[in-house]
Amino acid sequence: MTDHHTIDTLLDESRTFAPSAEFVAQAGYADPAIYDEELVAYWSNWANTLRWMTPWTTALEWNCPDSKWFLGGTLNACDNCVDRHVEAGAGSEVAFIWEGEPGDQRTITYAELKDDVSRIANALKSLGVGKGDRVCLYMPMVPELPMAMLACARIGAIHSVVFGGFSADSLAERINDAGAKVVVTADGGWRRGQIVQLKHITDEALAMGCPTITNVLVYRRAGDLASHHWTEGRDIWWDDLVPAQSTECPCEPMDPEDRLYILYTSGSTGKPKGIVHSTGGYMTGVAATFKMVFDHKPGDLFWCTADCGWVTGHSYVVYGPLANRAKVFLYEGAPDAPDKDRFWRMIERHRITILYTAPTAIRAFMKWGDHYPENCDLSSLRLLGTVGEPINPEAWIWYHKKIGGGRCPIVDTWWQTETGAIMISPLPALTETKPGSATRPLPGVQVGVLDEEGEILAQIGSPSSVGGKGDKPHQMGEQVGGFLALLHPWPSMLRGIWGDHQRYVDTYWGKFHGKYFAGDGCKVDEDGYIWLLGRVDDIMLVAGHNISTMEVESALVDHSAVAEAAVIGKTHDLKGQSICAFVIIKEDFKHEHPQVTPDVMIKALKDHVAAKIGPIARPDDIFITADVPKTRSGKIMRRLLRDVAEGRALGDTTTLADPNVVAALRDKYEESEA
Repeated sequence: MTDHHTIDTLLDESRTFAPSAEFVAQAGYADPAIYDEELVAYWSNWANTLRWMTPWTTALEWNCPDSKWFLGGTLNACDNCVDRHVEAGAGSEVAFIWEGEPGDQRTITYAELKDDVSRIANALKSLGVGKGDRVCLYMPMVPELPMAMLACARIGAIHSVVFGGFSADSLAERINDAGAKVVVTADGGWRRGQIVQLKHITDEALAMGCPTITNVLVYRRAGDLASHHWTEGRDIWWDDLVPAQSTECPCEPMDPEDRLYILYTSGSTGKPKGIVHSTGGYMTGVAATFKMVFDHKPGDLFWCTADCGWVTGHSYVVYGPLANRAKVFLYEGAPDAPDKDRFWRMIERHRITILYTAPTAIRAFMKWGDHYPENCDLSSLRLLGTVGEPINPEAWIWYHKKIGGGRCPIVDTWWQTETGAIMISPLPALTETKPGSATRPLPGVQVGVLDEEGEILAQIGSPSSVGGKGDKPHQMGEQVGGFLALLHPWPSMLRGIWGDHQRYVDTYWGKFHGKYFAGDGCKVDEDGYIWLLGRVDDIMLVAGHNISTMEVESALVDHSAVAEAAVIGKTHDLKGQSICAFVIIKEDFKHEHPQVTPDVMIKALKDHVAAKIGPIARPDDIFITADVPKTRSGKIMRRLLRDVAEGRALGDTTTLADPNVVAALRDKYEESEA
């Protein structure tokens, strides 16, 4: 196809992996009829698995683009994650197993969690925090971070977690946009053997002017290794306030539409968007998707490697797992501290059964070498997951073989901060997977693939009394590419952008009226499987063809030498854009083939892409680099790479072989966009 109304789909992946008979036999969800349930009825059934203080009466009120779910009831997120389990006799069961980067460990039961959360909640109340107030959490990945989130939920305060790697500028901007009353932070936290000076950064942020802040509550993690100053009357040590509080703190009854949290995500204008999530709908969505997607069982030890500063940490470290009485593993530090086998050693040591991590991490592991996981016992794993971006087929295969031992199903999940919960994913006992495909919408979700005018090229998902039947696929046996949209409201959807409703309307509902546009391109293959192609902004227009950066990256990673690739469109006088790639070569390949020069490698990679997906996708330029600059959340910094490729950010591109150069470029761009 040569018009600009759809996206060319070039890469073909035919390998399939069916779940084993043993896995299917033990799975909780193995009946395909679940996909046929009417979606409002489906979500209503899941809502009824939560504990409601007052039963809800109306499942959905929908006035596009605003939805309200489970009206008439009251509930509390903390009550559903903690109290009801303790009252059901599960107080002695483990809620969290935590390991700090230096190697210190803690185990916390549900009864201990209830007491600790109640003390923190009472401490916040003593500082004047009440229902509807905003609390900024700027902490390392210690158990007190999820505890503080739950404490806010317990008293009806709205938490805003800011990732502990963000700068003072970014922290101040988020504090002021939310109008936060209290900051909860730590003196510091461990990262790659160094202390991140969180209290010092907090002090810098508040010095810029944060007039709504009345107190800073400081958890002691780094001790004498931290540097900070102290503001009497404002700053309070955690140890001086929290331990003395009562463990009696009733859960505040919350309307299902009361706000649970604000989480900031980057915006195209440079101003972060405060994504707002509700209580009842969000809890329904994360409780259901955690249970189904990860086939959770009593006795599992679940590890989502995300920080609580991202939505993945909110939904699948805290609220989703704890709503299901899961046992959750937490880790504070970096995957290569003290060595590049840290993840695998922790899986071996704690006998972790479910691992949920990002493709960017998987590609880093590939780069480091197979010997790290091969020297560890990973036999406890029974299910693997990926999150954050589309995964290249070859990275999927590596994950399947080297980490899962060829026996673990992989759930490749698509969702966003805005969706609150997983939208597209295999169900591990029901789905024959294809490497690189998120497969199909979960039950209760309706997806459309649209052309530029908003016409539905393919519709896949659960039937709806509002939106009609579910699947209205394209002609089977053909591929179609276009814009990914969600066609029907779902409970965990965002309820707006904090303080800017019109921006919410314009950003998510302005392009295709009545349809939520996710900002991503996708294709549906001949079997009706969905393949995410990345952000529409990352689609390249090359000689009249809309080509996905994701597909070219996948073709490059398919080469045995390549650990990771980043592709951008470079301005070209004749073609509009030409394809430019940045590639990282595997350490094992460099050791085994020292005679391969960069020029030889570049030609081989160009030929490989042309053979894999066609001459139209052959890169004009390939740069071999020590690293690919990414944001704090692991997204490739494509604007920086365009500046590098077009000579605006770096003159001599051969210096990309120096990892310090790449890191300096990344830091400079992060500062300029903070």
